[in-house]
Amino acid sequence: MGYRSYFKDKVIVVTGASSGIGLASARLFGSLGAFVVMAARSLEKMQELSASVSQDPSRVLCVKADVSVEDDCRALMEQTVERFGRIDILVNNAGLSMRAMFADLDLKVLRTLMDVNFWGTVQCTKYALPHLLKTKGQVVGVISIAGYSALPARTGYSSSKYAIRGFLDTLRIEHLKDGLGVLVFAPGYTSSNVRNAALTADGSAQGKTPLEEGKLMSAEECALHLAKALARRRSEVILTGLGKATVAFHRLFPRLTDRLTYSFIAREADSPFK
Repeated sequence: MGYRSYFKDKVIVVTGASSGIGLASARLFGSLGAFVVMAARSLEKMQELSASVSQDPSRVLCVKADVSVEDDCRALMEQTVERFGRIDILVNNAGLSMRAMFADLDLKVLRTLMDVNFWGTVQCTKYALPHLLKTKGQVVGVISIAGYSALPARTGYSSSKYAIRGFLDTLRIEHLKDGLGVLVFAPGYTSSNVRNAALTADGSAQGKTPLEEGKLMSAEECALHLAKALARRRSEVILTGLGKATVAFHRLFPRLTDRLTYSFIAREADSPFK
């Protein structure tokens, strides 16, 4: 398949690489011959998983990084260039979710979501950008359908994903003439740990998912869509039929979409509307 050769010997940084879409992407890139930099807060967990990315330890670098901390983002890119000499692709995947009505919410939850999701993307991109410009590389923001059509009880999540989309769309225009690829990648519901780790009104982890995870797109399938989009140097990808329909309806029939979204969330297990 045509996309497979595209990643040979490319240096790819993946944040949030210890689980879910990030880990699945790191494994796929490794299998396609890339040098992979795994970044997450748990160094020990990444080191345990690194052999599943590549059997050759010289082709994988694990960096402990909290993307909400600017110095960690700077150090991540410095260590990548020191080890591999370049950066070809940055996948901004690290992120948090939440589930609580805004009226009940401690504002620290919104600040945490923005710090990790939005500022994490901005800070990593800032320090990778000079290297990406040298290689005419690509930067990806993994957002969500919630970055196009808002989800109730996820104010911080939707706001951060909308903000990432605005940031990356602007960045793409600024670098329209110098070869930088900018991809806004919006999966639909994907099976991962993100809903278990989602923050509640007081900032504590939800600890369970309201969805039937086994019926959702797998992280591996999502990673395959990401790889194909990168190889084609796409600027936007919206996944799943439901996701595409939601975005289209939101643009054409926003008030109807609001009512449909309300009804959908009201049917969730332990719905915040009940």
